[in-house]
Amino acid sequence: MTTEQKREMVVHAAEDAKAERINVLDLRGKTLIADYFIICSGNSDVHIRSIADKIQDALRDAGERAMHVEGYREANWVLLDYGDVVVHIMREDARRHYGLEAFWENAPLIESLRSK
Repeated sequence: MTTEQKREMVVHAAEDAKAERINVLDLRGKTLIADYFIICSGNSDVHIRSIADKIQDALRDAGERAMHVEGYREANWVLLDYGDVVVHIMREDARRHYGLEAFWENAPLIESLRSK
C-alpha cells in the first residue's frame, strides 16, 4: 500500500467515525518522523476510541498494522503510528493546548475536512 493510499484510508475511516476537524499535514521534506500527520478531534473518550478503532480496523483489513499505539486507555490523545503516516486523535481542548498544527505551520495542509 502506498503512503497516499494509507493517508486516504485513514481520512475516510475517520470521516466514517464522525471525527471532527480532520487535517492532513504534508511533512515530506520537513522531518524524518513521518510523511503525513493526520490530526482530528473526538468529543468524548468513547468517540476517540471509536475513531481509533475504525482507523485500525480499516488499515488492518488492508494488511497494515500500527507500529505503535499510545493513549488509547486514557483517550485524551490517541496516537496511531503507521510509520509514514501518523494519526493524532485528540479531544478539542488537548488539541488547542498542544497546537500541533501551529507547531507544523510550515507544513502544507493537504486537506481540511469537517465532519458534519
